[in-house]
Amino acid sequence: MADVIEVGAARGDAPPPAANAARRASAGRTGRATPYLFLAPYLVLFGVFGLLPIVLGLWLSVHQWDFQLPNRPFVGLDNYKELFSSDSAVYGDWWQSVRATAIFTVLSVPLLVVVPLGLAMLLNRSFPGRTFFRAIYFAPYVLGVAVIGLLWRFLLDANLGLVNRLLGVVGLPSDTPWVTNMPWAWISLVGVTVWWTSGFNAVIYLAGLQDISPELYEAARMDGANAWQRFRNVTLPGLRPVLLFVITTTVLASANMFGQSFLITQGAPGTETRTVVWFIVEEGLRNNNAGKAAAMSIVFALMLAVVSIANFRLFRYKED
Repeated sequence: MADVIEVGAARGDAPPPAANAARRASAGRTGRATPYLFLAPYLVLFGVFGLLPIVLGLWLSVHQWDFQLPNRPFVGLDNYKELFSSDSAVYGDWWQSVRATAIFTVLSVPLLVVVPLGLAMLLNRSFPGRTFFRAIYFAPYVLGVAVIGLLWRFLLDANLGLVNRLLGVVGLPSDTPWVTNMPWAWISLVGVTVWWTSGFNAVIYLAGLQDISPELYEAARMDGANAWQRFRNVTLPGLRPVLLFVITTTVLASANMFGQSFLITQGAPGTETRTVVWFIVEEGLRNNNAGKAAAMSIVFALMLAVVSIANFRLFRYKED
């Protein structure tokens, strides 16, 4: 009799199957929604500051948008066609700015990849004052482009600049036109940029170097590998993901260079150092051609996307 009562009680205490199914379904929905709740702040910010500007830029690029005119007529792909039509008013200046951007990118990216790697390998060694030197090399990066531009504009001035004065003291030419003639203008822009931003890439490399197991270097030494062989067969393979990140971000940053040329060379000589971003800003804000500026931005973004995809495919091919 007692067993029957206990069994009945057990059956009475058990929740009905429908309630269990509803509870499991509710828990499943909550579990699926949890990642999206964590992502919601980012998705909102990305939508407002990422997707919305892209959509607005696409809309502007197919209109003749002038801030001073009440009407913004639809022009279709005319703004894009003018960038590739040799008889348009913006064709020459647009491709001149693309050329200037390509020159700066080609000159600066190899240095911004190799020099920070060398610094990182030196700073990864154990020696007195290592933390101090790490801070010194990274310090310029915390300065804004306005500070860097005005500082080096004064230092590189052909008549009053400290650089030419120091060169004259050691017996070198003291009248070098660093910011007004070629090729000195490009040397100045690339040199200042390397000095300014190398610390950031060096810190990224340092993090990557510390993830490489010391046992790999020890095994290479035991096998008789010299310093170059250890670098080629241990360091570079271990840094491959870091190299991909550094090269990609450096290419994008160099291609978007604006402040250095705007403040240091001011586009001189002529418009030789006027980059794409500077020309887009000038066309959109100074000349009130926001539609053309938006079209330039879209075309330039596609160019950078192609370069980034090629970079990723190149590294993936090497890995395979």
